[in-house]
Amino acid sequence: MFSRRYLAMWCAVLLLAACVLASALHHLSWLCAIVPALIVALGIWDMTQQRHAILRNYPLWGHLRFLFEFVRPEIRQYFVEDDTDEKPFSLVQRSVVYQRSKNTVDSRPYGTELDVKAVGHEWISHSLAPTKIAGSDFRVLVGAERAQPYSISIFNISAMSFGALSANAIRALNLGAKKGGFAHDTGEGSMSKYHRENGGDIIWEVASGYFGCRNDDGTFSADKFQRLAQEPQVKMIEVKLSQGAKPGHGGMLLAAKVTPEIAETRGIPIGKDCVSPARHSEFSTPRGLLEFVDRLRKLSGGKPTGFKLCIGHPWEFFGIAKAMLETGILPDFIVVDGAEGGTGAAPIEFTDHIGTPLQEGLLLVHNTLVGIGLRDKIKIGASSKIITAFDIAKTLAIGADWVNSARGFMFAVGCIQAQKCHSDRCPTGVATQDPARQRALNVPDKGERVYYFHRNTLHALQEILQAAGLESPADLRAHHIVRRVSSYEVKLMSELLKYLKPGDLIEGRYRYQLYEKWWPVARSDSFAPDAEKMNW
Repeated sequence: MFSRRYLAMWCAVLLLAACVLASALHHLSWLCAIVPALIVALGIWDMTQQRHAILRNYPLWGHLRFLFEFVRPEIRQYFVEDDTDEKPFSLVQRSVVYQRSKNTVDSRPYGTELDVKAVGHEWISHSLAPTKIAGSDFRVLVGAERAQPYSISIFNISAMSFGALSANAIRALNLGAKKGGFAHDTGEGSMSKYHRENGGDIIWEVASGYFGCRNDDGTFSADKFQRLAQEPQVKMIEVKLSQGAKPGHGGMLLAAKVTPEIAETRGIPIGKDCVSPARHSEFSTPRGLLEFVDRLRKLSGGKPTGFKLCIGHPWEFFGIAKAMLETGILPDFIVVDGAEGGTGAAPIEFTDHIGTPLQEGLLLVHNTLVGIGLRDKIKIGASSKIITAFDIAKTLAIGADWVNSARGFMFAVGCIQAQKCHSDRCPTGVATQDPARQRALNVPDKGERVYYFHRNTLHALQEILQAAGLESPADLRAHHIVRRVSSYEVKLMSELLKYLKPGDLIEGRYRYQLYEKWWPVARSDSFAPDAEKMNW
């Protein structure tokens, strides 16, 4: 009992004894003994409780361990990390967003802090004949042949649901989207009244839970979908197959978090667990997926309709491509989500080890559409760790038509990367349903910041394109990006990435092992490969 482990406990006991003695001898108020008494009581509780071994062995002292663990992310972020450490976003990346969203100077003096000799360093080749581009409002027409095509900005707000984000965060994001003329993806939680409040363009994401368009048993309701999808504010429909944060994993919103507002938005009962299944109940094959996409397109009145996924088994996407050829049903767009995605809380194994990163997933989708001769008919969006104009340029150069960003716009509305998103204790009111916490988020001010972040980032992209001698983002190609592969060698991205040519897959010119191995076994009638053709 007289070990140094109990030093804090004995000091508290002696302090209590001194306070009691002083009160008795000098007729002082017994109130001075309350704090020491509470500390001693805490020490006794530490020694007798059976949950934490460290507290039993180190009464009072042991609480320091939990305190330091609690503030460790903040200590690391503000005092330990280098400016360029990406965990998951560096101080430099966050600062760029903060500066651009506040419409302040984002220039940097004294040269780059990056190690330009490090393997993996990338840059864009510039031209000795720079161009002059009239403006930075870059757009892509999606669903040109549909009744209600949409001219989408090449930089938009990626899928984040009301429920994951606060009402004020949703309001601010949509206010910025309205002012800047870009799109706001609802996430799988459906379109809430907060999405509608400021009138910004909406991409409605329909996921496996069919929130906002479901029957009481969780199945899809065509009538409810049609009513909501035909609202003028909804510009495109996106069927979510999987997301980068946790591909192939369902989710659950616990009953305690199902508030009346969330229940109303999602069409679920109040006070019951809300389950997001891992797969859709409306289809089970590639053909079924395309038929569902076509059905939603018709129910919406001819709005551009497509799907979002994180690439997993290659034969599954190849099966979707074969179904396109066989049925003639084409999605208007495909959004590729990289495994680097992370706004949604997920098990560590899914966050770190499941799903294809954006570069490889995007390349596979682009190549497949080129190989079957349909790349010009289907637009590709991409979402992942996209923050700067260089991130946008590189993603477009690999094969995307436009990009979406989630965490970039979260920073714009005030996120400080505290990584408390799943705890409902977000310190800035962005990712919480706590009314007191989200009250701190000023909607008009943050809406302006969302607008400025979008505008200034696209202005930076305009300057990059001009420096590279290009006329528009559509001119970006893989050969414009240079990557260091060793301390003494660099290569163009077009030399490192493997691209197919139009019609290759239809004509059996596989070129690379990935397509030679998996294209022949893909099936349009099943997501499983054809076992009879797997003779290798």
